[in-house]
Amino acid sequence: MARVTVIGTGYLGLTHAVCLADLGHEVLAIDVDEEKIAKAAKGEVPFFEPGLEPLLRKNTDSGRLRFTTSFAEVGSFGEVHFLCVGTPEGQGGQADLSSIYAAAGSLAPHLESECLIVGKSTVPVGTARQVLHLLRAAAPAGDQVELAWNPEFLREGFAVQDSLAPDRIVLGVTSPRAEPRIRQVYAAPLQAGTPLLVMDLETAELVKVAANAFLATKISFINGMAEMCEAAGADVIPLAEALGYDARIGRRFLSPGLGFGGGCLPKDIRAFRATASDLGVSSVVDLLTTVDAINLGRRDRVLALARETAGGTLAGQRVAVLGIAFKPNSDDVRDSPSIAICDHLVAEGAIVSVHDPVAMPQAAKKRPALEYAPSVSEAAQGADLVLHLTEWSDYRAIDPAALAQVVGRQVIIDARCTLDAELWRQAGWSVHILGRPQV
Repeated sequence: MARVTVIGTGYLGLTHAVCLADLGHEVLAIDVDEEKIAKAAKGEVPFFEPGLEPLLRKNTDSGRLRFTTSFAEVGSFGEVHFLCVGTPEGQGGQADLSSIYAAAGSLAPHLESECLIVGKSTVPVGTARQVLHLLRAAAPAGDQVELAWNPEFLREGFAVQDSLAPDRIVLGVTSPRAEPRIRQVYAAPLQAGTPLLVMDLETAELVKVAANAFLATKISFINGMAEMCEAAGADVIPLAEALGYDARIGRRFLSPGLGFGGGCLPKDIRAFRATASDLGVSSVVDLLTTVDAINLGRRDRVLALARETAGGTLAGQRVAVLGIAFKPNSDDVRDSPSIAICDHLVAEGAIVSVHDPVAMPQAAKKRPALEYAPSVSEAAQGADLVLHLTEWSDYRAIDPAALAQVVGRQVIIDARCTLDAELWRQAGWSVHILGRPQV
């Protein structure tokens, strides 16, 4: 087992630290936020991720996982140091790398012997080599400091599973020295059959953003087809099913609806587009510009449909919003399509009441003026329109006949294309679904 440190205890860092400890390693995690560290040490997870909190408590109780705010302690403890700090969207869509350089700069003076630094954060191509130069210039160990890049591929809602049993491990290296240590860290998943792909730093950096760009493109493609279906009077659901049977395409992520959001896909494709622009690769710039535009256009389409159902104006309309997280099984509201729609509804004079199984506390921090209801029926009380904006399984279990008893008008827009439209129509609802013909 290895002595491992994790720098940054946000979503990526805390998940990685907990799962490395669960794989049997001694793990020391650090953050500059003292409150965050204190809560983690007590077994508290500041975000919703299924299965993570009990795993955190198990590994803190065992002593395999500890927390600190001291880079000196991290430097003396670790053989392998994982950089897991955030790279949020900055000016012009470019990634803000200030936390990466700050973390590397804080760690470097405490690296007095041979060690491996492993970047996991999503960064523009070329960042890793700059970090390596910074580390070797500032570290007492100099060239004995090795750097590798090991991009993360976590899905919110499945992060524990993706950490303990990843579908692949990508490793960018500058010498043969990094691979044996990474094999030691990831021994359990490698023994279970997870492939390890070793490559240069630049290719490893591109793998992550290329994967996200491809996924975003696939989602935007099917949403573009939903627009075509609406214009032609066709149905996007059987269209997607038929496409999915083609082995070259596959059915996964061909789910039409409101589009993607969250803290990764939107900012990553914009950062990738900015990098492509800097490198003069106009074809990638054009592709990602279109992908982003189609995705944002889905929000406009929901608003336009909402106005249509309201007779042309949303002013004074009571609107019940089902789902505020950007996706189910998460309380993440960063770049949430639902929040963007709520903002427009309020700006146009609608009275908005929101329900979400777990994300309302996070949403209330960003949008305290919205009304938040503890149940679906309370959110829908007297509503002129119901908007289904996050595809929680809870909402598929709603009894439309019972909900009809509390609303003002039986009108629902299913922006995620996951409700049983026939069941709702049988209960007397007017059901509007993106990309599907009205019945």
